[in-house]
Amino acid sequence: MPNAPRDRPCRITPVREGPLLVEGPVEVILDDGSTVRSDRFTVALCACRRSRSYPWCDTSHRRRDRGGAPRTGSGHERDTHDASHAAEEAHE
Repeated sequence: MPNAPRDRPCRITPVREGPLLVEGPVEVILDDGSTVRSDRFTVALCACRRSRSYPWCDTSHRRRDRGGAPRTGSGHERDTHDASHAAEEAHE
């Protein structure tokens, strides 16, 4: 039930220069009014709007620094709905 009380509040964790980690499942209403859903236990929501799979984070925020130069690093893609990589960043 959408308005049913929860045992505890939904936890949202912002990752510095990264996504918002949201305890799931989640339902996101997009600008055009459409709704997308993820049943994962934690999802990474894009905060930079560069993601090709918006509203889910695809780690596009890692590709460029603030000056626009490509970042160095592994550059490999990860599962866009699995936020475990972003959680690791938050604890570093």
